[in-house]
Amino acid sequence: MRHRKKQKKLGRDKAHRRALLANLVGSLLFHEEITTTEAKAKETARFCERVITLAKENSVHHRRNALKFIHDKKVIKKLFDVIGPRYRDREGGYTRVIKLRYRQGDDARVCKVKLV
Repeated sequence: MRHRKKQKKLGRDKAHRRALLANLVGSLLFHEEITTTEAKAKETARFCERVITLAKENSVHHRRNALKFIHDKKVIKKLFDVIGPRYRDREGGYTRVIKLRYRQGDDARVCKVKLV
């Protein structure tokens, strides 16, 4: 049973899942919208909310904590210079998940994740 387990496994082991989510969050922050499956979209939105909350205060400590998860310095620069100040007065809800269609090959639900 999955009692008290918040994170979805996404059919991957821990290291693969962490790398996948880091790449998805980095792409979402860089391009400001991505298209992926519904399960990945919901997990990406969760982690993206955390990173944007860090970026609302531009300090060395918060930058280093964000770099622990996202390893691309260009994305971190955009996050703290553009995205963080944009959401400074917002309390949460920085992302939106929009359900689009079912993928033809495996009938998986495809969603678009975008920054509000």
